Amino acid sequence: MKEEIQLKDISLEQTFEKYELKFKAIADKKRLQIMNILTQNGAMCVCDLAPMMDMAQSKLSYHLKILLDANIIKKETRGTWSYYELNQEELNHLLSHELCCIFKPTCC
Repeated sequence: MKEEIQLKDISLEQTFEKYELKFKAIADKKRLQIMNILTQNGAMCVCDLAPMMDMAQSKLSYHLKILLDANIIKKETRGTWSYYELNQEELNHLLSHELCCIFKPTCC
């Protein structure tokens, strides 16, 4: 009897990994607060965000890096300062048609 080998859908696996990174990034109260502040104020540098978050710049930079790696925020360097803003396009994809199709095929 020949054993059947199951093939993995690599594209689906990559999609799951991509969304796992994004949802892990926003599954933190401090990072949600950062996102809320950026929503209200637009692009901001760490020096302005730190006092609003009541957080050391090093700790804030840690959270910003996670959001940046997940493409939830964008970074623009102006002179010696880095300014961070929400990546609206990426945020729109978090509840996208693509994700809907994975979990509710009838909506595709």
